[in-house]
Parts: sequence; C-alpha cells; structure tokens
Amino acid sequence: MTAAGASAPRPQRRKGFALGHDVPPPTGDYHWVYLWEWPIRVMHWAAALSVLILAVTGLYIGRPYFVTGGDTSSHYLMGWVRFLHFAAAAILVATAIVRGYWLFVGNKYERWKALFPIRRSDWINLVKQVKYYLLIHPEKAPHYLGHNPLQQLSYTAIYGLALVQVITGFALYGQSDPGGFFFAVFGWVGPLLGGMPVVRFVHHVATWAFLIFIPIHVYLATRADLLERGGTISSIISGGRFVPSNQKFVDE
Repeated sequence: MTAAGASAPRPQRRKGFALGHDVPPPTGDYHWVYLWEWPIRVMHWAAALSVLILAVTGLYIGRPYFVTGGDTSSHYLMGWVRFLHFAAAAILVATAIVRGYWLFVGNKYERWKALFPIRRSDWINLVKQVKYYLLIHPEKAPHYLGHNPLQQLSYTAIYGLALVQVITGFALYGQSDPGGFFFAVFGWVGPLLGGMPVVRFVHHVATWAFLIFIPIHVYLATRADLLERGGTISSIISGGRFVPSNQKFVDE
C-alpha cells in the first residue's frame, strides 16, 4: 500500500544526524508487516513493568531509602514492599514461560532461530551492525524486520541475566522458610556461590545491570523510530510496522 498519493511529489531525503546515510522520507511507497503476535506484546510490557517494580522494591529491601513516620508497629511498609517484589517476580516468571513457549510456536520473527545468533551469517552481520552504531561504514549495515544480530545477542544476554536473578532471588526467598519448597529447590545456590551473602551480592549487581540496559534499550528504540523511521516502538504496540517497499531485509 502507499502512505501517500501517487501524484504527490516525494520529499527530499535528508541526511540523518550521525547516521551516515539518507533518512527515509515520511511518505512514499510503504507496506505494513506484521511481526509480533499479541502474547509477545503483552509479555513485553508485563515484563517491563515487573522489572521496574522489582528494581525499585529490591533496592528498598536491600537498603530502605525512606521510612514513614509514627510508631513502626502501626504500619507494615516493608511487608508491602516485599509483597510487591514477590508478586512482580511471579509475573516475570510467567512472562518467561510464555516467551519460552513462543520460541517454538510463534511466527518466524518470534522463534528461537530469530532470537539467538546461532548462524554464521548472524555473526558476520553482527560485526556490520556494531560498525553501524560506531559510525564505521554505516551504509553497509544489514536491514532486519525482526531482531538484528546485535539485538539477538543483547536479548540473549538479558534473558540469561533474568535467569540468574530468578534463581538467586528464589534462593534468598527460601531463607525465610527453611525446609519449605523454595528452600528445598534452591538451597544449593548458596553453597555453590560460597554463601548467602554472595548470592545477595550477585542478585544486587544483576539489578544494576538491568538498570543500565533499560535506558540503552529505550534510547536505541527511540533512535530507530525518529531517525531511521523503523517503527520499533510502534511495532511492540500494534504488532507491526511500515517499511519501504523497495527495501530488502535479511529475514523477510
């Protein structure tokens, strides 16, 4: 489909700031591509909200940065914070289960082959993608409808980091009920890492890794939308994006 009438003159392409190539015009011959099914979109936003809640409440549990006034026996602030933390953890685990299931039943942009850089071509294009972001031959960057190789690698790493968070978090949670389910299932984590203080340290450091990843992720997604007209942000809301009809994509 065309986003503008055929008789309308095409606007001149402008040079993108720090892109090294022409920015696609806002009008022209575009077609819509459906990428992300609704379970993936719901999972993404639920996971994002869960991670935010986990970070805020987790940092408070580790070191309360404010207290309410009055008699401490008259309120249950830490109890509510812990409840929010554990509830968000449960939601995050649920989204991980959905994402794991969709690695095998989703469309070609959602399956495991499109998420993990396992092919030789992925690693070759990964180098080109890194050069693109470093402004080294940006015109040679490969174009992907779904995740490019750098995204594949970063998301694989963040999923691995989330797994570390879940395992260490449940190990810490199990300490509140020695002999309980979580203590029995995750009791091996403490001895493996050298004690619960180390488990708590790993859990804390992983939280800061998420806090570093989030602004970078938001920046790159916004950059793609504003400078490259990639529709990255809109695609995780609507499920798809408009792409130039004359553009060739590696994964189409």
